[in-house]
Amino acid sequence: MGGAWRRHAACCSWSCGTWRKLCRPIPDKRGGLSCNRADDVIPPVAKPPMRDTGMRAAFVLTVLTGLFALPAAAETTLRVMSFNIWGGGANEGKGVDETVAAIRAAGADVVGLQETRLEPDPCTPTACAAVGVSAASAIAKALGWHVYDQTQSNVALWANAIISRYPIGPASPNDLGVPLDVDGRTVWLFNIHHDDEPYQPYQLLGIEYGPAPFIKTEAEAIRFANETRGPAMDLLAADMKAADGAAAIIVTGDFNEPSGLDWTEAAVAAGQQPVRVNWPTTRRLTDLGFIDAYRAANPDPVAKPAFTWTPRYDEAAADDHPDRIDFVLVKGEDVTVTDAAIVGEDGPRSDIKVTPWPSDHRSVVAEIKF
Repeated sequence: MGGAWRRHAACCSWSCGTWRKLCRPIPDKRGGLSCNRADDVIPPVAKPPMRDTGMRAAFVLTVLTGLFALPAAAETTLRVMSFNIWGGGANEGKGVDETVAAIRAAGADVVGLQETRLEPDPCTPTACAAVGVSAASAIAKALGWHVYDQTQSNVALWANAIISRYPIGPASPNDLGVPLDVDGRTVWLFNIHHDDEPYQPYQLLGIEYGPAPFIKTEAEAIRFANETRGPAMDLLAADMKAADGAAAIIVTGDFNEPSGLDWTEAAVAAGQQPVRVNWPTTRRLTDLGFIDAYRAANPDPVAKPAFTWTPRYDEAAADDHPDRIDFVLVKGEDVTVTDAAIVGEDGPRSDIKVTPWPSDHRSVVAEIKF
């Protein structure tokens, strides 16, 4: 979450009447169901002379195959964005217009939002509960999209919401995910926000942030990371059981923890990171078959470090450290990543540049096909 202290944390279309929480449909320009079917017209087939029963059987099989073969399902393209919006402009006394412009520039179809509400004053590393009204509904209304505010209070959420041009279904038990009806196919999106204290990159670099001790080794970093974010990942694992059978499963979020795909020996040699660490939180997902979308499209962390934290500070500042802590991870039998980009201010760290940039995080957008 942003602010002087806590920097790093920075419907609806399926039977709305049966839902029990926050079912607020917003007019959708592309929502709804469609069912396209070719006319079942079978042309007459000339009957060739046949003397061999094997040939006759082969012919009959060929005709029957043509009659009963189903058309291949059309491939679906979806652009997914993870965006810590830092209050949607409210932390700087602004409206949502700049945030809406960033989402449009990314070409997103669905967005996992984090920090949709204000930070309190004061906001410290150990006490920073969200205040005020969520900006998610105003953003969705401006886009003509559906919205779901994740209002449950638990360790995996900090003022989160999901907005989508596609209809949104009932949430999972811990409020971490919802199903989307994407042209008749079910896609589950889970959207999380992990705790930022203690923040292990600062612990490794000797940067003061709360009462956590400084550390030196990969093993210490992994232990503190598991203690800090393990309970939230347990909630996510429980909720993901609801997604069985989905065409695609997506996790977006501000993880407040880097990726082991970035903290490599090569990154250490390049001076980007202090030590190699195989960070555990993203690894829990990749061990389940999830793909880190940005690294799938941009595999070299030295050439494309993709820092999402933070455009607000000098990368060389002694009291901070740039890192990629915002993620889109995807999973599915037929899911492929075709593109991924960092969305941010007009500068060398952004692939898609937006001016003015409204947040203390850059965001990530990924295009998938399934």
